[in-house]
Amino acid sequence: MSRSNRRRCGILCHPTCLPSPFGIGDLGDEAYRLIDFLFGAGQSVWQVLPLGPTGYGDSPYQPFSAFAGNPLLIDLRQLIDDGLLTERNLALPDPFSDECVRYGEVIAFKDLVLRNAYQQLGEADDAFRHEFEAFCRAQAHWLDDYGLFMALKQHHRWASWTEWPPEIAQRQPEALAYWQDALSDEIEYHRLLQFLFERQWQRLHAYARENGIEIIGDLPIFVGHDSVDVWAHQELFQLDEQGQPTVVAGVPPDYFSPTGQRWGNPLYRWDLMADNAYTWWIERLRRALAHLDLLRIDHFRGFCAYWEVPADEPTAVNGRWVPGPGRAFFDAVRDALGDLPIIAEDLGLITEDVTALRHELGLPGMTVLQFAFGGPMTNPHLPYNHERNSVVYTGTHDNDTTVGWYSDLGERERHHLHVYTGSDGSDVHWQLIRVAMTSVSDLAIYPLQDPLGLGSSARMNYPGRAQNNWTWRYTPDALQPELAETLANLAQATGRHPASDDETADD
Repeated sequence: MSRSNRRRCGILCHPTCLPSPFGIGDLGDEAYRLIDFLFGAGQSVWQVLPLGPTGYGDSPYQPFSAFAGNPLLIDLRQLIDDGLLTERNLALPDPFSDECVRYGEVIAFKDLVLRNAYQQLGEADDAFRHEFEAFCRAQAHWLDDYGLFMALKQHHRWASWTEWPPEIAQRQPEALAYWQDALSDEIEYHRLLQFLFERQWQRLHAYARENGIEIIGDLPIFVGHDSVDVWAHQELFQLDEQGQPTVVAGVPPDYFSPTGQRWGNPLYRWDLMADNAYTWWIERLRRALAHLDLLRIDHFRGFCAYWEVPADEPTAVNGRWVPGPGRAFFDAVRDALGDLPIIAEDLGLITEDVTALRHELGLPGMTVLQFAFGGPMTNPHLPYNHERNSVVYTGTHDNDTTVGWYSDLGERERHHLHVYTGSDGSDVHWQLIRVAMTSVSDLAIYPLQDPLGLGSSARMNYPGRAQNNWTWRYTPDALQPELAETLANLAQATGRHPASDDETADD
């Protein structure tokens, strides 16, 4: 999992959660401040959610592109230094909320300001414009389709690509040529946004590396139907003649939902992908690893078998398991990209073949402490059943905060937790963090909400709920020195502090 093979710890916090005067976290000063906080707190990992441009429901797991970055994360103040904006452009008619993201308001404001920046592109210095042009050339294999897709979305009032005129929905050459010319200005605008995101992210990533912080990203196994990935590569997905999915992805009934989760993502034609040496997937991974140090592959079990739901089913109950590409996929990836810096998200209904594949590949799996208590003693989430090559979480973005989880915990689970931790639950968030830190797992991660001791109002996502997720933000005064000191002491005591390596080396 880690290139250094040592015990580590870190925080899960998506950039949208950072403080900012512009309604949503971004790649500006507060992102650098978070890295400084992690360094001071003895942490060596920052985990984020998918970084793509969000679409319906504002979910990072349903982006418009698996290759692009989210323009909402662009720090507007850096554009003043780039000569694209002035302070006047950033004047706010009314202040945004400090506690949550109101996406409609944020999208409207940022689009207006970024379009002002685009209008000043001709005034940028030569070095900036040459760097932009070089980026467009180097990334043309995905950027050209993305720019056209977003321009077409804008032109057709954000309708799904299957609702566009058939000739462009089906990518007929004459239609592509026509729209590339007709929307050239809008295409260039979206190219610029990607360049700005790339420039700012790579600066931030370099700063994280300088401070010994690795960034773990999240890569969903599936992509959204209304995405450039599906529109530009329709042959790789199970679609009908109108471009609609014939079957969709999901999971059967589980802990999170008695009717399962019908995600609605189109499913791959793995046979054609195999015939093409998994080229699209390899390019997707190559792009992700240009931004990140490690990748958590969401729904790893889908590579062994995935839950296929007929597209006309309203829930995921009436699905079936279908074999995935298995070991052959990962062998192709390793041949193309080398070592696999991957964490396998193996939560939910996991069969022996999934575990066997993960072990064969030497990939770390996941455990979640909120799933540990009140069940059988063989429960893999119980700390004494953890593997060393694994990542232990107090909870993930799909769980309630630990404080919120505890408030709804049943009596049996609560009793088990109290006996196991020797506590009365009054500081349950710190108890679970300590259990994670003392686990044998190489890596321990906790959502930032847990060290902050926040309740359910700070929850990031409710699986199966389409709206009103992904809005939580922490306040500017949240990252106090006392909190950093507490985390650093705990990291030191459990052998997870970066300084622990130096002490071992001196012995």
